[in-house]
Amino acid sequence: MLRFRARFLLLAALRLAAQDASTQTAAPADPEPEKWNLFYQATSIGQYHPAFSSPYAGLFSLQPNPEAETSITSTLFFGWQVTPGTQLYFDPEIAGGRGFSATNGVANFPNGEMPRVETATPKPYLARLYVLHDFGFGDAKDPQESDENQLGNARPMTRYTIVVGRFTVTDFFDQNKYSNDPRTQFMGWAAMYNGAWDYPADTRGYTWGWMHEFHTRHWSARYASAAMPKVANGEQLDRRLLRDRSDMVEGEVRTSFAGREGAVRLLNYYNHADMGNYAEALRLAAETHTLPDVIATRQVGTLKYGFGLSADQEIAGNIAIFGRLGWNDGKTESFAFTAMDRLATLGISFNGARWRRPHDTAATEVTVGGISAVHAQYLEQGGYDFLIGDGTLRYGPETVSESYYAAQLAPWLTTTLDLQHITNPAYNRDRGPVWVGSLRLHMEFGKK
Repeated sequence: MLRFRARFLLLAALRLAAQDASTQTAAPADPEPEKWNLFYQATSIGQYHPAFSSPYAGLFSLQPNPEAETSITSTLFFGWQVTPGTQLYFDPEIAGGRGFSATNGVANFPNGEMPRVETATPKPYLARLYVLHDFGFGDAKDPQESDENQLGNARPMTRYTIVVGRFTVTDFFDQNKYSNDPRTQFMGWAAMYNGAWDYPADTRGYTWGWMHEFHTRHWSARYASAAMPKVANGEQLDRRLLRDRSDMVEGEVRTSFAGREGAVRLLNYYNHADMGNYAEALRLAAETHTLPDVIATRQVGTLKYGFGLSADQEIAGNIAIFGRLGWNDGKTESFAFTAMDRLATLGISFNGARWRRPHDTAATEVTVGGISAVHAQYLEQGGYDFLIGDGTLRYGPETVSESYYAAQLAPWLTTTLDLQHITNPAYNRDRGPVWVGSLRLHMEFGKK
């Protein structure tokens, strides 16, 4: 009897061990791909600047008297997996409010949620409508969390992707983990994106085009071609894409510093549009004894080109540094984004986990923007860009320092206190400096 019990216990133990080993070696089942998701966001930003020194002002100057303005956006994000590997995204949006001085007077404008429009009445419009398709290579997978314009799915790690439709090119280019979203991060135009990149967009910041990307575990390469506006800061996009368009190429390398994630991205862009030339405007003004007007020198197919560098790197637990560099030819009319030819940004971001607030963020950055010599001469002689112009100019780099603290009050609600200091607004040493205080409320909800 004892021998039988011992044999029984031994067999039972071997069976349990075999079952345990089987459990440990069995591959976990892949999660069920997300068929659709739905997210919603609403963001309101209130801003105030006090009076500042201003011996003179022009048509597109930041007004020296105190100003208080508010903006609001509301967006619905819908994603749908049409077939395996094919996704459709549809984002209707409403935006309203006003920026300081009708969104004029600062190249690195302090409210990234305020597009280049003057209307205060909220208006609906189509933000995005595009189709994405992946061609996968190999068995390795790249897990994706469910998010705005991102289905929770396991995409191929090595893939070739085509995107066609309406979007903003900043969805795919000039990404920066710590400075890329004015709804949750920095609010300055040249901090959220590279200010020297005159990226193709209508007044709202969107365009029609296509994007191609080859993605691997450690690097990516992407190309896009998209429509330019018909006129500077125009609402209508130019449909003559064989003549006027923007072409962008970017390479990205994902880095690791002591096991911590980072990335470096190099951007090159070429814009063809009905744009003017600053030197030609100065020559024409000298001949006619009038003020220079870059609009009068516009020619179809004019080329504007430039480069951008973006980098971010976590350097310690919950601490990261980031930066950008930008340059464009400086001789061609500022047309689609803002009036900036040179850019340098450096910043640091702290995650609140360091003080037991893991969903909070504290960050600070400095952005120095500049323009070319001929661009400065054009403004000095009384010329105007589409959003800056004081009637004359004593040139100096426009330097903006910005700091914010974003606190999560609830899983769906974040509030942010933000402070910006603007030196030489619109590159003019005779005006400013300007302090800008901001309060931001951001809500977001999601449903699969």
